Amino acid sequence: MKSFITRLLSGIVLVAVIVLTCWRGGDVLWALVLAISMIGLREFYKVFGLKDPDDILAAAGYLGAAAWMILCRACSGSGQTLQMEKMWLVLPALFILILAVYVFTFPRYETQQVMAVFFGVVYIPVMLSFIYQTRMGDDGFYLVWLIFLCSWGCDTFAYCTGMLIGKHRLAPVLSPKKSIEGAVGGVLGAAALGAVYAAFIEEPPAAYAAICAVGAVASQIGDLAASAVKRQHGIKDYGKLIPGHGGILDRFDSVIVTAPMIYTLAVLFVS
Repeated sequence: MKSFITRLLSGIVLVAVIVLTCWRGGDVLWALVLAISMIGLREFYKVFGLKDPDDILAAAGYLGAAAWMILCRACSGSGQTLQMEKMWLVLPALFILILAVYVFTFPRYETQQVMAVFFGVVYIPVMLSFIYQTRMGDDGFYLVWLIFLCSWGCDTFAYCTGMLIGKHRLAPVLSPKKSIEGAVGGVLGAAALGAVYAAFIEEPPAAYAAICAVGAVASQIGDLAASAVKRQHGIKDYGKLIPGHGGILDRFDSVIVTAPMIYTLAVLFVS
């Protein structure tokens, strides 16, 4: 009972922080996404043995993440599409920097660690930055909430549906507790939330329901992918920052994949 209360309270605080920062947008939201990205990146690098504070390879990853977020802040917003193309130049530059560290410190690092550093930047800060990019784009105040309706709404509906009628395993080896019924329930639940939200803001319910359904599928892929990394490396949680939930990646694993999906669908079909 104590653990449930702890999980509930920390969940309420987390939701409150997300709501307040997304509502405000701007530098407040940017700072939160930056902080979440850096903490999540640190959790990810620890999985691959890159946990020393003076680790040169990890430092290259943090530098790339910071550069991405700074350019994201400079380029995001309405009418900034052409400028945003410059952001992507960070990635090849970071790749070359990582290769340089690998070469000039050889044989300090394993190939897996080198790949993990670059992948970690794309997987965490780049993907999470789409929360900020969605909020700062056209109709961003209304669209940013779809990210969390899809990811956390899907998670809640999938859990409840799975508990009630779940019989067929979705991924027996990777996540034995997840069911096909739960996955379907999560997608339908997220779609329903999208339709209700669309009606509330006087937008076409069908379009928002479809966006949330696709986002919910992406959400579950993100959740399972994060679980796969943990299972392969023999860890239960990425961290202990959020009481009852684990680390940043344990709570934002689905948001990581949902954010760019919602951004893309919103640009194509809503904005």
